[in-house]
Amino acid sequence: MAPKATGKKSGESINQKLALVMKSGKYQLGYKTTLKTLRTGKAKLVIMASNTPPLRKSEIEYYALLSKTLVEHYKGDNIALGTACGKYFRVCTLCITDPGDSDIVRSVSESQ
Repeated sequence: MAPKATGKKSGESINQKLALVMKSGKYQLGYKTTLKTLRTGKAKLVIMASNTPPLRKSEIEYYALLSKTLVEHYKGDNIALGTACGKYFRVCTLCITDPGDSDIVRSVSESQ
């Protein structure tokens, strides 16, 4: 029973931690601003939706590799990621520059 609960808990907890980042942290929504933040080296974590186009996904992963930034592949599509961020529009990628009160960066680094 415990493994089933942890699988669901991790999906819910990433949404809860993301909501906490939206309230208390600093972030950039969108593909272009994510690339700009990765180039400057200010990004701590990049989150991509599951239906991100493969070319964009590989480009962001390459920039993240160069800047030594963590990349999290969100389980849901861009509509679910936008809803998890508390927005009424689709979000393909987002980068977190300051997690605020959330421990999302630490939890993602432990899972990888």
